[in-house]
Formats: sequence, structure tokens, C-alpha cells
Amino acid sequence: MDDPGIATKLVDALVIPEGRPDLRPVHAIGIGATGYFEASDVAREYCIAEHFQGQRIQVAVRFSNGLGSAVVHDGWSDVRGMATRFHLANGAATDLIAMTLSEFFTPTPETFLSFAETAKPAPVMRESPWQKLLDLLRLMLPLPDPPPGQRDSPNAGAIRFADQNDYAKIAVSQAATIGAPFSYARADYHAVHTFVIVAPDGTRRWVRFNWQPVAGVLNINPDATPVDRYLQEELRERLKQGPARFTLMMTIGEAGDDFNDPSRPWPPHRARVMMGMLTIDAVPEDQVANCERLSFNPMLLLPGIEPSDDPILRVREDAYKISSKRRGGDACPFSGS
Repeated sequence: MDDPGIATKLVDALVIPEGRPDLRPVHAIGIGATGYFEASDVAREYCIAEHFQGQRIQVAVRFSNGLGSAVVHDGWSDVRGMATRFHLANGAATDLIAMTLSEFFTPTPETFLSFAETAKPAPVMRESPWQKLLDLLRLMLPLPDPPPGQRDSPNAGAIRFADQNDYAKIAVSQAATIGAPFSYARADYHAVHTFVIVAPDGTRRWVRFNWQPVAGVLNINPDATPVDRYLQEELRERLKQGPARFTLMMTIGEAGDDFNDPSRPWPPHRARVMMGMLTIDAVPEDQVANCERLSFNPMLLLPGIEPSDDPILRVREDAYKISSKRRGGDACPFSGS
């Protein structure tokens, strides 16, 4: 059983000094949207889970900025999040939580705690070209130049951590150069963890999920002065013109892939299956009830989808519950709780 102490320590470590107790410790600023999911014709051949059987499933989605700050900085280079709740029959639900990194920072809760304590946001730093060259010669990650106007970033602490821990280099490198999306609907989002899906004939497959925007991935100009607020209004205006859509892609792991370490990528030639289409068509007026009070959890699963032995995935169950309770969020609809 997971140590509840490490989950509490993780939540404590992720809280930034100017954070507000009524907000999430990370991904504090977000916007909720609603729509529906329809599985592809082949999805039911791979998984018996209810939302992959072909019927239209109502969903609630929360898009978010990665920082825990209550101040909105949409134009800053930052990881973005997409948490999706599938509303199933008889009041049941399942969640899929994703972000714009394809791998996670660390392989275990203990190493993630060390990372969280090291990578807190700090004033941005600029390195000279000579210092960048020296870093490369030392096989260290150089500090990326911050976008114009960006004042705070977790990159310096995260890069120091990655220079001492090879497993963090992929995710930290991605995070340091990720930029700012043109729209929440123009970014791709990865669930990063491995799950086990069960087919109608009992076949079990180890898989990873990600959302691909139908409109394509697009960032803003990194050399332009960033605008503090545009993502939420852009989504509202976009949906007035028509729905935004994402395809749910599933990558199937093979022997030799690491199913329990979210910091390790799988080979790019693994088989991929389009499991369905997500259509987002509205932004609810009451964002508190329809978004901010929702408590998503990556371990809110249902028959047909099981967790892998990934220890980060396992500890997130308790960490999300602790965070939700502290900020007064609605309880997750776990069976029997």
C-alpha cells in the first residue's frame, strides 16, 4: 500500500509561497468546458470499458496553466493541462488527466518529491552564449532564454536537478522550451502513465493515451511580448464559431518497453490506435460548480482499464484526494467512498 506520508509531502512541496489555499497547488488557473466523446468503431475491439463502446458520452474538461500561481500568465512558457471526466451511466465516471509533456519528470514518488523541492518557480536567469557553450561541453542543460517579459520560471531549479539526474532530462528539456500555445485547443496532451486495457476476449495490453487537436498544434510567436490573459477568452470565442475537437490516440506497448516508469519514452514506431473523438462545444457560465470544484483523479478508473504498477500513478490517487480536501473541492465519485 502506498505510504500516505509521501503523498502529503508531495502536496506540501508543490505549494508555492503566493499560492492560495482554495486553488490547486499546480495548474491553479484553468477554464472548464463541456462536450461529448464518441469512440471509434475499433475501440470496442481493444477495450471493454464503457466509454469505448460507441455511444455518446458526456464529458467535462478542464484546461489549465501549469504554475500554481493565482496570477494569470497565459503568454509565459509553461506546461498546460487537460483533465477530462467521462460521465457514464448510473452516475459513474472515469478521468483521464494529461499535460503537454510526453514524459514525466521522475520515476518514483521519492524522486518527484526531491524534484518538487528543487524546481520551485524563481526569477528567470539569462546565460551568456559562452556560458551556454560551457554547459554543453560539460554535458549539462543550458538555461533557455526566457520569452520577453517572463519574470518567473521553474526552469533554473529543474535544470539543476536534471543535470544531476539523467531520468529528468527529457521532461525538463521539453518543459524548458515548450512555449505558450495559441489556444488550449491547439496543443497536444499526454497522460504520461501506462494503463492496462482489457479486450472482450480477455487480452490485456499495456498502453499510453494522448489527445491530438484536430486543428493542429500551434504556439504563439516566442519573440513577441506575452499577453497575460488570452487563452480563456480565445476558447470562448472559438467555441462560438464551432466546436473544438481532439482525437484520443492510444499507443500499445511491447516487450522491452518500461510500463512502470513515466519518465522513460517508448520507441516512436509503436502501434497507435485512434480510440475516439472528443468534441468540446461550450464553456459553462458557472465555472466554480462546473470546473473549479471538480476533483479529477487519474486513478478514477472503471472495468476494462487498470493501473500499471507505476508508483507515480499510484501515489497520485492519495495526493489528489489530499489536495481536493484542502481546497474544499467536491469528492471524486469513487465507488464506495
